[in-house]
Amino acid sequence: MDQLSLTVLGCATPYPSTDNPCSGYLVSHNDTRVWMDAGTGTLGPLQRHVRLEDLDAIWISHLHADHSADLLTTYYALLFANIERDPVPLYGPPGIADRLAGFLTNGPQRSPVESAFEITELHDGHQTAVGSLKLTTAAVEHGIPAFAVRVETTTRSLTYSGDTAPCPGLTELARDTDLLLCESESAEPSSVHHAPEDTGETATRANTQRLIVTHVGRSLTPQEAVTHASARYAGDIAYAAPGSTFTAG
Repeated sequence: MDQLSLTVLGCATPYPSTDNPCSGYLVSHNDTRVWMDAGTGTLGPLQRHVRLEDLDAIWISHLHADHSADLLTTYYALLFANIERDPVPLYGPPGIADRLAGFLTNGPQRSPVESAFEITELHDGHQTAVGSLKLTTAAVEHGIPAFAVRVETTTRSLTYSGDTAPCPGLTELARDTDLLLCESESAEPSSVHHAPEDTGETATRANTQRLIVTHVGRSLTPQEAVTHASARYAGDIAYAAPGSTFTAG
């Protein structure tokens, strides 16, 4: 059975709640495990599902802290704790290595970020294979370098928006995908985020089979976001509650 699954580690914005870390998701297929976004507080729940020794890759949509801050503690885990493994493949926006080193360096010598992470900088149209998965990246609109990703097996697909306003890059990347994980941060139309109605519209335009609403701003409840998104999308729709797992297809 070709089961592609998505586990929600957290989806809070712009800071974690007591029961909800910031953005982070685990994609699983056969023995392949990919951590998508490493927002504040997600390293803990990640380890309920996969050991860092067994993680195949990390993919980061953009460098805002609520999507990337736990890379810092992951660095310490990989280099200075009880974990033995080769550097973890890390796919992220241009400049990610120097951003990490800028925080982690505490003396005259630059922190050896590359000893913990095997870093590849993303660009529009970037493709790579991670284990049994194919990852395709598209640039999106968030005011800084930011990306969405489509994850595919031979028969299944899921697409993650990262943070973005509605844009053709995301719509085309998500075309006919089995599952779209799409942010709904803004209560009103925005140049850098989806409002829930936009989320529903993107799913409809892309002809996605299932919509998971995530990264809901604090001016809305999750149920309000789902209700507003469903006004523009007639398919199966759910909220990315922390700890939940969804299957593509």
